[in-house]
Amino acid sequence: MDIYDKIGLIGSFLSSVTFLPQVIQVYKTKSTKDLSNYMLVLILTSTMVWLVYGFGKNALPVILCNIIIMLLSAWLLFFKYMNERLPKA
Repeated sequence: MDIYDKIGLIGSFLSSVTFLPQVIQVYKTKSTKDLSNYMLVLILTSTMVWLVYGFGKNALPVILCNIIIMLLSAWLLFFKYMNERLPKA
């Protein structure tokens, strides 16, 4: 692993954790009303495209980062969908 691979892994980690504060906030407050459906769908779509690229180029940092972001954004979208379906108390 050369220096650029290490830098790529660090960048991948940093990009992935950008979603954690939002996931934690939604988990704590159980509120998703301010999340944009369009943003979440766009992020899911972009991570899928990046994954195709990452696997095609065998780029581990791209693959790892986008798997994590895809899982976190899918979780947010699922949580938002479930919150909107439930009756309000």
